[in-house]
Amino acid sequence: MASKTPGSDIWELALRSHQLWESLAENLHNQGLNPQEVLGWKKTGSLLFGKTVEESALLERRVEQLSEAGVEAKFLSSHELLSEEPALFVDKESGAALLPNDCQLDAHRTVAYIEEGNRQFVSQGRYAEFYHDPVISLLRSGKNGEVEAVLTSKSTFYCKKAVVVAAGCWTGSLMRELDIGVHVPIKPRKGHLLVLENFDQIRLNHGLMEVGYVSHQQIKQHSAAGLCNDEEMLSISMTATTDTMGNLVLGSSRQFVGFSTEADASIIDSIWKRVQEFFPKLREMNLVEIGKDRKVRIGLRPYMPDGKPVIGTVPGLSNVFLASGHEGSGLSLALGTAEMVADMVMGNQGKVDFAPFAVEGRVADG
Repeated sequence: MASKTPGSDIWELALRSHQLWESLAENLHNQGLNPQEVLGWKKTGSLLFGKTVEESALLERRVEQLSEAGVEAKFLSSHELLSEEPALFVDKESGAALLPNDCQLDAHRTVAYIEEGNRQFVSQGRYAEFYHDPVISLLRSGKNGEVEAVLTSKSTFYCKKAVVVAAGCWTGSLMRELDIGVHVPIKPRKGHLLVLENFDQIRLNHGLMEVGYVSHQQIKQHSAAGLCNDEEMLSISMTATTDTMGNLVLGSSRQFVGFSTEADASIIDSIWKRVQEFFPKLREMNLVEIGKDRKVRIGLRPYMPDGKPVIGTVPGLSNVFLASGHEGSGLSLALGTAEMVADMVMGNQGKVDFAPFAVEGRVADG
């Protein structure tokens, strides 16, 4: 919740998702399972960190705002901050917003757990998985024009209730390929994370983010000709956490370079240099020394120009739903989004207002 703003369109969805994640972890515990082992779940809390007087003042106001919205938050002075995170470079102007109830989880382990649970319904004919079988088109009824089936390269799947398009950053291109007359402006925003495996040089007690992570400070990349290409605008902000496996996970970058998932050594170097500004111990090291214990994670975030996901029915197709465009908040908003889509499909009143995420008015005919 540290990077979410009270009163924003996604605030209630973020709160609801946080509640659902905590409920899932609690249910696992009640079943005698360890949420940390199953999900990589850990209540570490988050620290949003500022280096200047101006940033610290901004964080004090943010703590007041979060507290008024019912989220536990505390402003830490430089002395208190150093006590919480001894590895962090702190001077007298530093300050931080602490959200003690923020949590971390491991996406891969969480997906594996959910898939395993879903597979229990295979024998009842309620669940199936299909890989390497791309969607080719949606088949529409000749009577009312509603979608009645999904055609893939190998099969035809008939729907009794609804079709949900949750294709991440591929949602926009998929909708164009399906030629249903709706342009969804979702596009990929590439990100790099640097992972130092079994790293014991520093240990972090919280998930850390610099203030710039919230606004993604812009660093202009210049082409060989020396001209700025807005499409390749690069954002580098310090994020750092020690995960439940003992890995130091460092980030992060954001840029528009299409669907490329190639690692960019210059960006990894920029992330490392940015992180070194915050952790003196890391200034004594270089990435070459770390060698084989260094891994790079690359992903494509589904970016919507207005900064919020699109969740709802496609105009003109009452049984086709979109759920995409969460960009970097997909994991934290996942359960609230799933609940919202289920409520829409079943005609239930939502726990969260649907209106801010409606498709209508945010996509174009095309």
